[in-house]
Amino acid sequence: MTLTQRLKKRNQSDSLIAEAQHDERTTTHDIDAVKDEIDKKSKGAQQKPKDDRHFYATRRFLFPLGLFLGVLVGFMFIQPNDFQDFQTHIALLMDEFEVRVPEFPALDLPQLDFSRVEMEWQRLWQNIPEPWKLNNNGLEFTVGEAMAEKGLSAKYPVVLVPGIISTGLESWSTSPDYRAFFRKKLWGGFSMISQVTFNRDKWISALMLDPVTGLDPPGVKVRAAEGIDAASSFIQGYWLWSKIVENLAVVGYDTNNLHLAPNDWRLSYYNLEERDGYFSKLRGTIEGFVAREKRKVVLSAHSMGSNYLYVPTFKWVESPEHGRGGPDWVEVQFTAYITRPCLSSMSTFLSGEMKDTVQINPAGAYVLERFFSRKERVRLFRSWAGGASMWIKGGDDVWGNTTFAPDDMPNSTHTHGALIAFRQNTAALRGESALFNMTSQTAGTWILERTPTTFQKMMASNYSFGIERDVEKLKANNLDFRKWSNPLEIQLPYAPSMKIFCVYGHGKSTERSYWYTEGEYEYDELQTDDPHALCTDDDPPTGANCTTPRPPLDMPLSRQTFIDAEYTDETLVPPVVNGVKMGEGDGTVGLLSLGAMCVEGWKRERWNPARIPVTTVELPHNPVATIPRGGGTTGDHVDILGATGLNELILKVATGAGEEVQDSFVSNIREYAKRVKWD
Repeated sequence: MTLTQRLKKRNQSDSLIAEAQHDERTTTHDIDAVKDEIDKKSKGAQQKPKDDRHFYATRRFLFPLGLFLGVLVGFMFIQPNDFQDFQTHIALLMDEFEVRVPEFPALDLPQLDFSRVEMEWQRLWQNIPEPWKLNNNGLEFTVGEAMAEKGLSAKYPVVLVPGIISTGLESWSTSPDYRAFFRKKLWGGFSMISQVTFNRDKWISALMLDPVTGLDPPGVKVRAAEGIDAASSFIQGYWLWSKIVENLAVVGYDTNNLHLAPNDWRLSYYNLEERDGYFSKLRGTIEGFVAREKRKVVLSAHSMGSNYLYVPTFKWVESPEHGRGGPDWVEVQFTAYITRPCLSSMSTFLSGEMKDTVQINPAGAYVLERFFSRKERVRLFRSWAGGASMWIKGGDDVWGNTTFAPDDMPNSTHTHGALIAFRQNTAALRGESALFNMTSQTAGTWILERTPTTFQKMMASNYSFGIERDVEKLKANNLDFRKWSNPLEIQLPYAPSMKIFCVYGHGKSTERSYWYTEGEYEYDELQTDDPHALCTDDDPPTGANCTTPRPPLDMPLSRQTFIDAEYTDETLVPPVVNGVKMGEGDGTVGLLSLGAMCVEGWKRERWNPARIPVTTVELPHNPVATIPRGGGTTGDHVDILGATGLNELILKVATGAGEEVQDSFVSNIREYAKRVKWD
């Protein structure tokens, strides 16, 4: 081989080696590139998406802020003297949970001096403006002191009957599922807020009644909290009856001549006596007062408590089948009855809605629906037979027809007589010829058709909602407990020396009638039962194994029905706000419901055979803007319990100065009531 050939061959070898090395470097580079690509994708997958929110919208900011505000609100409810036993309370808690402080092994708690904290808090509290003291309205004891200066003092024993919001319910369940609730308030108090927030399903289950019996479900026992404290406040700082109790105390009342009669308002009247002996116990208390004090009793009720008084005072004790107290029992026992009557409420049983649930901002509506949905609310409401006593009474003769209602304004553009109306041009209703505007009577039937048969049976076996004008039938109705919650179907007792005082607020926009809409077809446990029973057992001995079938899941038979919250037009008369047609009243109960029986119905002998004098006092709603709950001039349904006018009326009647109370009107209720078809 020549030198040239050897050089050529060597060059080829070098070229091949270089090419091989290049390929190797290229391959290594490609592998490294792939690895880098995989690593980048892996890291990208593990990384959270970039949060473009502002810092003040993140949980790192909102959680500490919420914690700080919660502590601040909590301190608003702390009185300066609460610090006096602060160290003792901490020591007891630490001893209960066996907590020891490492730095002080011989002590359960280091000796801390809270005197300076108490002093500083006292100074801060004295400088807090009145509006921010949420646990008072600045009128504590003032009404009572004014009455005492006039020489008035306790005369007649007083019995107070609270309503729904002002009656606490507590758990007595000892079953493992509900033992954590034992002796805790499930309705009212901070424990309720805690359970609703962190244990909602158990809370709903505990408060729900058996839909068939109307009593406690298996393993659950909930009872009305006892004592004056049971209705003094809903939660600490949100007073209820405490203002009235404070002022009564100034003129000489205490637990010897003052009684608060809380009740489990979830129950029907019949079950309230069957389970709790409520009316028997109340009768014993009243008769005990009369025997000991040698004075007749003054009754004062609020909201739904007014309906409960028809039973124990006017009918149950008198009935020869129940209390057997005789026809003169009311005349012997009572000198006055102070009431705030109510004739109507239905929307909650159809869709679990009311004004307060639809007139909130979209964010709040979303949270409410996610946290406590319409389906859950309506399921709970329909298990409470007692709440059904508030069903609208009197039918079209009282509430009007599709063209007229007694409480329509002279310049009305649409009528309250159409209790439930539909906008035919909405997308959900377009082409639905079966829908029409409904009066109170047709709406009641329509709602019941969309409830389970258990609810329908409960309504039929416990209540009646018509109007009776025949005197003989009215007398017969006095023996029918289904009529007792309806003042239009029973007579007042023959007690000519007793006086009735109707007192309520006026001037706050109140829900009166509704615009409804329908959504998609649905199937769930809230739909009406199929009427055809089916026995799945081959040989059921008693029919106990029979069940009511449901249509298949893919064949829903009913539409979702709810208030048309998208419809607002405040230029109309009456104005429409989020599907609710607003009227006159106290913010919760409509004016016609509050005053019609007082100014007209009970003026007629067929319903008031003894001609019991009825005095009506309307308190105008003129809240003080700088006080959170309106101060002494509010007419709000709940806040009126702290109003000066109501407190003065109760104290005057209780101290024997009831003759000073005269009719006082600020509304057109007398004109509206005359338009009702009483005769």
